[in-house]
Amino acid sequence: MVIDNEFGVYIHIPFCRQKCFYCDFPSFAGRENLIDDYLNALSEEMRLVTAELGQGEKLSPSTIYIGGGTPSILDSDQLNRLLTIIREKIDLAGVAEFTVEVNPCSVTAEKLHLMRQSGINRISIGIQSFDDGCLKSIGRLHSGREALQAVSMAQMAGFDNISIDLMYGLPGQSMDMLEETVATALKLEVRHISVYGLQLEEGTVFARQQAMGKLLLPEDELVEEMYDYIVRELPIGGFQRYEISNYARPGYESRHNCLYWQDVPYLGFGAGAHSYWSDRRYENPVNIKEYIQVINGSRVMSMVEEEIDTKAHMEEYCFLGLRMTRGINRESFRNRFACDVHDIFGNAIDNMVSKGLLAENEEAVFLTELGMKYGNIVFAEFIL
Repeated sequence: MVIDNEFGVYIHIPFCRQKCFYCDFPSFAGRENLIDDYLNALSEEMRLVTAELGQGEKLSPSTIYIGGGTPSILDSDQLNRLLTIIREKIDLAGVAEFTVEVNPCSVTAEKLHLMRQSGINRISIGIQSFDDGCLKSIGRLHSGREALQAVSMAQMAGFDNISIDLMYGLPGQSMDMLEETVATALKLEVRHISVYGLQLEEGTVFARQQAMGKLLLPEDELVEEMYDYIVRELPIGGFQRYEISNYARPGYESRHNCLYWQDVPYLGFGAGAHSYWSDRRYENPVNIKEYIQVINGSRVMSMVEEEIDTKAHMEEYCFLGLRMTRGINRESFRNRFACDVHDIFGNAIDNMVSKGLLAENEEAVFLTELGMKYGNIVFAEFIL
């Protein structure tokens, strides 16, 4: 297979000290004894995939993202091993953005300096809230003070491009708590803020608590008020909304995540990682031991999760494109599918425009401010 355009690389580190109560990502606590074998498997998977795709000696992506789990749970020697593997298997010369997720309770100044020296130029810090009560209620192990320290340490290590994650609609969270968290975030010299409303996902601690009637969440009206506050305050603070849940200072949008939303191929490495390549999706085994066994058996990109037909591709193209404030580019849609987006989704577009949830011009079809708030209603209209 030959790559004609840019692509991204995602590397999954599925280890964590404690599973957050809302998290349904492939991550596991208490498996640190597997880290060294896991890193060896990552190295072998990268080698095998590079050879299978005819990439020469090294992959040449435009972005790299190390996520989890908790990548910063690796000790300094393990982190150095991971970064050495990446340098050996990936040509960093063309990598415009190299991101690593870190957790305030496991990141250290030493690890941050190692990351910076190894070519990483963007840090994403999972903070969620600066309120200690909120943090405890969702299973986070760090405090608000430790979150502030993590940002400060990243800045001292030389990182200019720092992103933080925040959440709203949390158990016991009041409007005052959210306002204080947002105000604290805006005082920091960070470049990017992701803000997510709490979603109850199957298999999580929160889902089980809800089923037992033990989960006390803010009323819907309060959650809506929180959303409205965030949408209003972050732009006032200089953060432009460029995607439903993401805000950045000009020029600091997440280049890697934008690849996902713009139908660009990506390769995922590690347990539970997904790849999107040549209109096919691949999924690695989620279980860490099974993943290691599969890679040691020289099997890669063998688990086809989905072969994407044209109809499904069009739907997904619209779902993802509409997440961004600039929406579905009409020329890009025509170039991809040899037809106008109105030819396929005209009724849906007209219906949503009439309800004030979509707008359009000669260049694009995009969500209105109201549409951003009720995006799922719009997305449902684009199911063929």
